[in-house]
Amino acid sequence: MRPENQTGVAEFLLLGLSEDPEWQPLLFGLFLTVYLVTVLGNLLIILVISSDSHLHTPMYFFLSHLAFTDICFSTTTIPKMLVNIQRQSKSISYTGCLTQVSFVLFFAGLENFLLAAMAYDRYVAICHPLRYTVIMNPHLCGLLILLSLSISTADALLHSLMVLRLSFCTDLEIPHFFCELAQVIKLACSDTLINNTLVYLVTSILGGVPLLGIIFSYIQIVSSTLRMSSAGGKYKAFSTCGSHLSVVSLFYGTAFGVYISSAVIHSSKDTASASVMYTVVPPMLNPFIYSLRNKDMKGALKKLI
Repeated sequence: MRPENQTGVAEFLLLGLSEDPEWQPLLFGLFLTVYLVTVLGNLLIILVISSDSHLHTPMYFFLSHLAFTDICFSTTTIPKMLVNIQRQSKSISYTGCLTQVSFVLFFAGLENFLLAAMAYDRYVAICHPLRYTVIMNPHLCGLLILLSLSISTADALLHSLMVLRLSFCTDLEIPHFFCELAQVIKLACSDTLINNTLVYLVTSILGGVPLLGIIFSYIQIVSSTLRMSSAGGKYKAFSTCGSHLSVVSLFYGTAFGVYISSAVIHSSKDTASASVMYTVVPPMLNPFIYSLRNKDMKGALKKLI
């Protein structure tokens, strides 16, 4: 049957990671556990930072915002998936789907910029230690957060408004566990050239510029560290950057892995499974990376306990 144009879309269908009924209880238990670990772990990070005055520094200021962003990022996708599994339903309203697209774009973009701000903070701390408190003042930290929020909001609004102009067909099945922008655009009956061009252009700019900033910061950090004469100084410099570098590698590594695999693998199901790696895994592991690799966080956590 030829799909007909449908302008008043009532709902989309999220096919999830598996349509096999036997897998549903396992998926529900697994993702509920992941979600609880993510929320509790990141809440603990925020609580530890806010309760210890020694951690009221720019580095931990950005970390607390990153932890909050991770909670919101996971909350955007996982709860709806859990509700659908529990109700044995696949539906999500048109408004709900568009809202999910917007929030996924917003929080993914915000995490991207926060990681870049944290890299700049480490660069100033190691390469310009004597001017650190002057450069990384509260005004600049607040400005970086405000700038990250503004650009992420503009990005999410741009793509959401561009989706609103599309008309959709009767085949509204999304082979995913959440409404991903690329998957929603594929369902449109109208011309999507402008949408796809914007996706590639904006993603390249907003993803590439922060990444280049992170790479530049770490090139300068490594260069400055290697010039240090003290072995203890080198170890301290690398140890302070280890947690952030691990999180950066996890976030960008999984994201690039998904998009490279989606270009090679034509199965939508495999792409959906791969998307778990950048939407679910990094927010869950970030608290463990920062609490296990950071002496200050471990000390503050012991005090809190």
